[in-house]
Amino acid sequence: MAINVDAVYKTVLFILNKEQRGYITPDEFNKTATQVQLDIFEQYFDDLNQQLRTPQADFDYSNRQVDLDDKISPFKCFGNCSIDSNLKFGLPPSDLLTSGTNINYDGNPSVNDFSFYRLGTVTYNDIEIQRLQRNEFYNIDKSDLTAPSVNFPVYLYESGKLNIKPPAIDSDVSASFIRKPKNVKWNFVPDEGLGIFVYTPTGSQNFELNASEQVEVITKILFYSGIIIRDPQIVQVASQEIQQNEINQKS
Repeated sequence: MAINVDAVYKTVLFILNKEQRGYITPDEFNKTATQVQLDIFEQYFDDLNQQLRTPQADFDYSNRQVDLDDKISPFKCFGNCSIDSNLKFGLPPSDLLTSGTNINYDGNPSVNDFSFYRLGTVTYNDIEIQRLQRNEFYNIDKSDLTAPSVNFPVYLYESGKLNIKPPAIDSDVSASFIRKPKNVKWNFVPDEGLGIFVYTPTGSQNFELNASEQVEVITKILFYSGIIIRDPQIVQVASQEIQQNEINQKS
């Protein structure tokens, strides 16, 4: 379940205005909210890496590895790769993706496209292709024992392209990957009579993070808002809350 962008913006404004501390515009909020969402999203992978080295509790709803994977799952994508004139495979188009489905790319990316974040597993006819570094990739053909085959293919990933060996593989390549969340947007229409902005769901984009992150989202937006309105007390209180949340999550 996503986090409602209107609820977050109104909460932030309420907290800031409660003691006449200041105001952030919709444009400032949208930019700050997008950055906060990306901060939290990127932290998932560091936290997951840490949790993989930590014994987990064997109870329902308390396994942190599973919890983090659930939070990342909406951003998992899969699609077919197409070969170009240089016999290299391009990554699946990262716009108009739906998690777990194939891609229907119409060649007309929208303004708010999903964007590629991390490459996952590359396969050929359901055979996983092994990823190599440049020196390994160019030396692997020198021995008959290590030479790649259609049953044991390898690839080099550089400049957003997949160079796959053996050359006989020229189709049926797929890739899984993680996309970034879409930019947050609180859309509005101006009410000139009242001199205010009125929220409109049309054209708005909610946070794509799990609903459990709402407190963290609001706290971090308040931190950045304190910087925007130059209120050191807001910055200090929000910073302390963020640090305490991080300690609680990792303890």
